[in-house]
Amino acid sequence: MEKEEKKPIYERGTLEFVTVALEYCHFVENARNAELFDFVDKIIKILPLLYLKASLLPSVESEEDALLEFTVTEEMYESVRIGIADLLGERDAYLETFLPDMRYSDTPIAAFISENLADIYQDVGNFVFLFRQGNEDAMREAIAACQANFHEYWGQRLLNALKALHAIRYSGDEDLRKNEDEIE
Repeated sequence: MEKEEKKPIYERGTLEFVTVALEYCHFVENARNAELFDFVDKIIKILPLLYLKASLLPSVESEEDALLEFTVTEEMYESVRIGIADLLGERDAYLETFLPDMRYSDTPIAAFISENLADIYQDVGNFVFLFRQGNEDAMREAIAACQANFHEYWGQRLLNALKALHAIRYSGDEDLRKNEDEIE
């Protein structure tokens, strides 16, 4: 007997991505309840893992006529964005260097960690919702859509946010250090 080909939705890489994606969504949804140091310290550990697991998703071709139901609403997106922005305060903004327009600009372009993390949340949250439904066709399409969006959009946003968060975490900021001492 010939061994049945393993479905990409049940491959180890997919299941590991689902686990990290769920952790990411839960973490950013609850950012407003976190202490600054704790949030920054944990998110700089989750983001590389999310990037790694997204890059290891199995290759899945999207069906041309597939319509996916997206559940992350504008209100959910804004709740995550505002929660992170409020927590980071003035640390939220950073200078963007990876925009195509930046090559031709003499003016720095500001970007926001909270917006990047909310953009990732939107795509990853939709993926998690579709995966939880248990419909294998929707799960395949969720992998294909998430993978395409990772390659084209949120992978770079994740790296940009991580770079800015790294600078915050290891800046020697007195407020961050006080918060770190309180947590330890």
